[in-house]
Amino acid sequence: MSAIYALYPDGDAAQRAVNGLRQAGLSDSAITVISDQPLEAYECGDIDKETRIWYIASIGGFLGLAGSTWLTRMTELAWPLRTGNMPIVSWWPNLIVMFEMTMLGAIVATFGWFLWESGLVRKRDRSAPVPAPVPAPVAAHEGDPGSLCLRVRCRGDEAAQAIDGMRSAGAIDVQRRGEAL
Repeated sequence: MSAIYALYPDGDAAQRAVNGLRQAGLSDSAITVISDQPLEAYECGDIDKETRIWYIASIGGFLGLAGSTWLTRMTELAWPLRTGNMPIVSWWPNLIVMFEMTMLGAIVATFGWFLWESGLVRKRDRSAPVPAPVPAPVAAHEGDPGSLCLRVRCRGDEAAQAIDGMRSAGAIDVQRRGEAL
């Protein structure tokens, strides 16, 4: 695996590069856009934006609610106290515990999914180069307002075509990491 870094002066050039890389057969999962500003006006700003974290948080919240409902009801029925003609299961105090456990379930599920999506708790592809830090000449242009970096992960046989496509789209600088040219 190789990582190719290219620096572009603006979003238009980066969008041309992304379109060229797609036409060359690279998938969106191999392309990463690194920018200090939102790229909402460009299609390349939406790459790798999809996440399932909302669903995971909802499932975690539901499991917390179901678990706390069972726990509070089971606890009150397992040790029935004399309540003076009042119901043994009292829902108003139970709602406090149920709410807190719902939030705890959502928070724990969200944090766990964040760790999973970021790759901190799963095995990574060791053949791919590590994405950070950005190469020195590219990093020298980091302070330029509006400039952005495009990182492409590809096989060695695709690298030459990707580099040519990135240069033709108007890259300021292109560097390759990983396998030698």
